[in-house]
Amino acid sequence: MEQTARYFDGETGLRLDVDLALDPAAQVLTLRHPDLPQGVQHWPMDALRALADQARSDQLVLTLRADHSYDSGLIETARLTVFDAQMIRDITRLCPDLRRRDVAKGTAQKVLTRLGLAVGALAVMIFVILPAMAGTMALIIPIEREVAWGKSMVRQMERFMGGDEAGTLICSSPAGDAALEKLTDRLTGTTGVAYDLNISVMNHEMVNAFAAPGGQIVLVRGLIEAAVTPEAVGAVLAHEIAHVENRDSTRGALRAAGSAGLLGLVLGDFAGGTVAVAMAEWMLNSSYTREAEAEADLYALTMLDNAGVTTRGFADFFDSLSDIESIMPDLPTYMSSHPETAARADAARDFAATQGATEPLLNDVEFKALKAICD
Repeated sequence: MEQTARYFDGETGLRLDVDLALDPAAQVLTLRHPDLPQGVQHWPMDALRALADQARSDQLVLTLRADHSYDSGLIETARLTVFDAQMIRDITRLCPDLRRRDVAKGTAQKVLTRLGLAVGALAVMIFVILPAMAGTMALIIPIEREVAWGKSMVRQMERFMGGDEAGTLICSSPAGDAALEKLTDRLTGTTGVAYDLNISVMNHEMVNAFAAPGGQIVLVRGLIEAAVTPEAVGAVLAHEIAHVENRDSTRGALRAAGSAGLLGLVLGDFAGGTVAVAMAEWMLNSSYTREAEAEADLYALTMLDNAGVTTRGFADFFDSLSDIESIMPDLPTYMSSHPETAARADAARDFAATQGATEPLLNDVEFKALKAICD
């Protein structure tokens, strides 16, 4: 029994009210109209597909599977709207793949290829282009902006470590401040530094220290408490000063910010939360290249030697951290972000053997005051 349906060829805007007949035995839907090519079209039942997301439920809009053709002509752009309720039920019953969503052959391979290219491009951006850009920007960024950025990073780190407001975790006492200033002056007095250093102590049990851009250096209380001698604190401070002077901290921060920002765009974080967290985590686990670490070690050893301070404290401090990690393995320590600690400690001991006369950085009273700066 024939019914009337509406046909669009999808290319010329031609609209025809065609006669529609369903042949269950032949599994063919036949369209007839004088204006059709040869006056007839045969749509195989297994090639019929229903268009999704149609507003009206009293009609059925059909098209053909994308790879189906007849008379050497693709007709996947054609549309056929069926209005008769019984015809709609019959077509639905006889076409089990009517609601199937076909995927063109090779689509999966194309998706995987494009995904691989996208991941590769992202990796090149993060591991090649961004480091190169960070190195260049670190050399041209104005000092005042670098200082302001470094201070904001220290505030972010303070919040990351539990401080409710800026400055709440910064330790200060008259005797402790004086001891820290004396220690700093002793180190920098014979080795000039380009930056106006801002060195502070943060009240947290973590055994760590980090340098932020613009001469901002933070010694964490746990690190000072773990130090047996003032020379150990001085060695760590000299190492961080080296990163500041070489702008390692600025390059690293720029790279971390760029990587986090790029990933944030890819993953949908446009508010900057990813960047803020990445900055705090980068400072907490600030890791540099082997070359940067080697240069910082040499700078620190030279600075200590110029100041007449033994470099043995550097080695002794890393040795003491091994004991701390064995007791509290989950506690982040300064050593955890500085690989090959044993070899570097041995290098510091070897350097100490070549030194001449040295003097303590602080006396016992001053060192006790530095250790109690957060009390």
